Amino acid sequence: MISPIVTVDAVSTPADDPDRLVAALENGSVVVFSDLPFPLSDFEQRFVERPYADGKSKNVNIRGPQADLKGAAGTEDEQAALRALLIRYRTFAEGLIKNSFPAYVGKLTPAGTSYRPFDVDARKLSWRRDDTRLHVDAFPSNPIGQKRILRVFRNINAAGQPRVWRVGEDFDSMAERFLPGVPRYSRLSARVLAGLGVTKALRSEYDHIMLHLHDALKRDEGYQKDAPQQWVEFLPNQTWVTFSDLVMHGAMGGRYMLEQTLYLPVQAQHDPAKSPQKILERKLGRALHA
Repeated sequence: MISPIVTVDAVSTPADDPDRLVAALENGSVVVFSDLPFPLSDFEQRFVERPYADGKSKNVNIRGPQADLKGAAGTEDEQAALRALLIRYRTFAEGLIKNSFPAYVGKLTPAGTSYRPFDVDARKLSWRRDDTRLHVDAFPSNPIGQKRILRVFRNINAAGQPRVWRVGEDFDSMAERFLPGVPRYSRLSARVLAGLGVTKALRSEYDHIMLHLHDALKRDEGYQKDAPQQWVEFLPNQTWVTFSDLVMHGAMGGRYMLEQTLYLPVQAQHDPAKSPQKILERKLGRALHA
């Protein structure tokens, strides 16, 4: 089964059905909002006319309470305005969660907020870093253990260009195919990586498996070509939300996008059994090593 696209044409009214959109997310859907306002000021319009990025990394971003801006280009005033735009987008994403996914209020931890001005097709990357290939998100240096990766995206392209994704099959079917090829987890190796500073924390068995699934998917040319998938266009001013550790996706085209990452503890889900952590445990027939 290919991950569904659920479109919300009007602002969600969670009081009428507070669990509908939460259930859609946890079942592996991409939830698309067509009419949420997030206007850019006259000054901010420049950020969708040319990239204000130093080109040293894929994205411009802010992180943490201090919201330090990294990867940006432009004058001091322009960089200050771009930082303020990203802070405003973080607030917008948190408001969207509050209004449309109230079950998660007070349970999410904001991570990075990014400005993505480049066309994904223009970057020359290795297969492992090539995000046009179908993949699930996993972070090599930042283990997440018993947390989920929830992402809020918005297309801010001013020229009418859509953001184009490929969306793949359900996580369960993918894991059935690739999990047998994942090498055994070594806690000793995880301790060495953490001790050397390669990872920010101890890599759990879940993180180990997800990294190998991420790489196996991207490396398999036959799977990339023939796996169940559909192409989806996200139009300018559309906002979409998904668990990117559950939904297989590849970004195929489009430039000028905003993105907010949030972490949700597995046990804070409406139904923890729908998490990739629990799906993998059922397939292995045992609990994952912490």
